[in-house]
Formats: sequence, structure tokens, C-alpha cells
Amino acid sequence: MRKHLKIVEDNKASQGIRLANYIIDLIALVIINFFLSLISIILYNLTSKSFFFYFYNNNSFLWEYLMGIIVATLYYFLFENFSNGRTLGKLITNTKVLSIDGSKPSMTQILYRSFCRIVPFNAVSFLGYNGWHDSWTETRVINIRKYNEAVNAKMEIDNIGVKEIA
Repeated sequence: MRKHLKIVEDNKASQGIRLANYIIDLIALVIINFFLSLISIILYNLTSKSFFFYFYNNNSFLWEYLMGIIVATLYYFLFENFSNGRTLGKLITNTKVLSIDGSKPSMTQILYRSFCRIVPFNAVSFLGYNGWHDSWTETRVINIRKYNEAVNAKMEIDNIGVKEIA
């Protein structure tokens, strides 16, 4: 069980910012899927033998849903794991994912966050108090500027009365 820091809760990103993150990431996913479809069409036309490329482009709802889940899970995992808790949407809105104890989320937490997005209606769960993928993984999306200001203010208060050595 992680220690729940008030400073993390106090600096959570607003619902409007979370919605902007979702829309930006959704646009990025549509673009990625468009290019994957384009590549698969080209490869299928060149080889006309591949089972995968045929199903990727034959408008099968189940196949499109499965591929969408795989691409989205990889997108969120790779971005949040290798971009310090940030996706394209979070980069643009200056937000990021933190553990509730204020530390960088572990790879396991980010992997779980990515898999939690498969749950139906998870995408709009952030309209409540916390999104399901935040609550289930003990993470929060925070406003970086406000969080850093709060951390600096706390450090300054903690340093009052500490003798400076030149």
C-alpha cells in the first residue's frame, strides 16, 4: 500500500484538461491506425498471401476492435513508460502521471493503467472523482506546473530556520 500524499491530490489535472488529453490521444491513435492500415494495404497488395494483412483491411468489426485495443495499449504503455508518465496529450497540456506517493509510476503500474483502458466506459470514468485506471493503479494525472510550485513552496517552508552554510 502506497502512502497517499495530499500534495498529489491537490494538484490533479482538471476534468477539462483530462478531456483534452483524451481527445488529443484519440486523434493520435486514429492517425497511427490510419498509417498501420495504409502499410498493411500496401503489404497485402505486394504479397497477397498474408492472413494478417487481409483481416486488418477487410472491415471485420471484431478484428478492428482487437487491433484497436492492441494499438491503444501499446501507445499508452510505451508513451507513459518512456516519456516520464506522459502521452502526446499530456505533453501538450503539461500534465503527467504520478503515483499517489509522489514518485514516478513503476512499469507495472503503467502496464496496468494501459490494460485498464480496455474496460468499457473507462475512457469517460475520469469525469467522476478519479478515473478507474487511476484508482485501480494508485496513480494520478497532475498539472506539472502547479505540482512543482507546491513542492517548491513546501521545501521553502521546510527550510525556514535552517542555517545556510556558504
